[in-house]
Amino acid sequence: MSSLGSEARGRLAVGRPVAIIDIGSNSVRLVTYEGLTRAPTPIYNEKVLCGLGRHVLTTGRLDDEAVERALRALARFRILCDTMGVEELFVLATAAARDASNGPAFLDAAAEACGCPVELISGAREAQLSALGVISGFHAPNGVVGDMGGGSLELVEVQDSSIGQGITLPLGGLALQDLSGGSSKKAQKIVRDGLERAEHQIQRLRGRTFYAVGGTWRALAKLHQAARDYPLSVMHGYSINPEDGLDFLELVERVDAKSLKDIDLVSEARRPLLSYGALVLEEIIRLGQPNEVAVSALGVREGLLYDCLDAELRARDPLIAAASELNLLRSRSPQHGEELRTWTDAFVQSLGLPETETEYRLRHAACLLADVGWRAHPDYRGEQSLNMIAYAAFVAIDHPGRAYLALSIFFRHEGLAPEKASQRLKELAGPRFVERARLLAALMRVAYPVSVAMEGVLPETPLLVRGSQVVLQLPSHLEDLANERLFGRIRQLGRLINLEPRIEVRS
Repeated sequence: MSSLGSEARGRLAVGRPVAIIDIGSNSVRLVTYEGLTRAPTPIYNEKVLCGLGRHVLTTGRLDDEAVERALRALARFRILCDTMGVEELFVLATAAARDASNGPAFLDAAAEACGCPVELISGAREAQLSALGVISGFHAPNGVVGDMGGGSLELVEVQDSSIGQGITLPLGGLALQDLSGGSSKKAQKIVRDGLERAEHQIQRLRGRTFYAVGGTWRALAKLHQAARDYPLSVMHGYSINPEDGLDFLELVERVDAKSLKDIDLVSEARRPLLSYGALVLEEIIRLGQPNEVAVSALGVREGLLYDCLDAELRARDPLIAAASELNLLRSRSPQHGEELRTWTDAFVQSLGLPETETEYRLRHAACLLADVGWRAHPDYRGEQSLNMIAYAAFVAIDHPGRAYLALSIFFRHEGLAPEKASQRLKELAGPRFVERARLLAALMRVAYPVSVAMEGVLPETPLLVRGSQVVLQLPSHLEDLANERLFGRIRQLGRLINLEPRIEVRS
């Protein structure tokens, strides 16, 4: 095992277990990933809420009891890493250890407990890694990242893969609780005074996206979803309208946390920090006037992994990478999913159907995911595929996009009737995505009776629009594939696009 450094980063290999321990001001967390890829999949995730940063700003020291909890957690994590065969372990420490007089002694004890050196990262490095985490997890991000931990708040601008100027402020939840003495009015003044130092970042937020990183803000997002009976309980990519968000945040600040709907979704240790998280986010929205707040489940840890990638891996689309991995693991013939992408490309081009970049990449992802539910009982393939895809650990996709992917494969198995699918999920996707999902499903419902999910057939059997007809071309050695069932599938597709069906055998 090794700490963060150029030598360790150079030794990392795709497919080897990689683990990161993040010693934060509120929690100590271990996350182990399958390997270093563009879409790293966590295979284990555990946190212990130690509260290392509690009272640091008023006493100048890490609390002895919190230190003991953290060291016990680190010793446990070391055994877990050994059990999982982790060969590369990065251990990061942030604001609490930076600010405490007994921080150096704690870092020495922490290194002994977890069996490798601990990297104390600066506020600037923490802001950079948070930004890289958002870059790794969102498609073409454009806005300002805010990472709120227990001890600090990092704000940094992002634009595609570029990172702007960042700043670290002592506005974490535990820091505010400590400095304000529990007074909401005092906390509000501390936040407003603190954010004056972030004028550059706040001004750059107007009309763009605010990417909310950190456990307290994720907890608030869970409660926001519950209050609105949201149909998809996935945090990453969850979007909050700022106006609606302000109303909700004001409610969180006013009422006892116990009275909030589904408060049981939030751990008791984090509940006292909700009002501080709400206060900071409210002030950022009021001052910065973003057009949306997007919740990010990726932050410093994922930013570190992204930072370890070479340029070629960084350039890969993480959604397509993740869909390709599922295709490889779960499909009957993974190459068929690749061929389905090309097969639908030709159809879309012949139809003259305009596609945005987002629609193009989502269609490709759906093709790769088309057969991942085949092992389920035929009566339940549609529903199981929908749930698997809607709740998969995908990144670089928003929630309407998730709904589109799930509905495409659902309609593929269950038929094209819109009423068969969840009304809430259709509302989340929106009318355009629902119709696109039905069209792609109709294409798949032609492709599978021709190819039976095996590679090598689709390249020989193009489906194209020609004049007023949609034509499936079969080579002569495959002409016996034509039957009433297959023709019915083409006719069903034709009805969607107002074209006549035809099967053509070519010599």
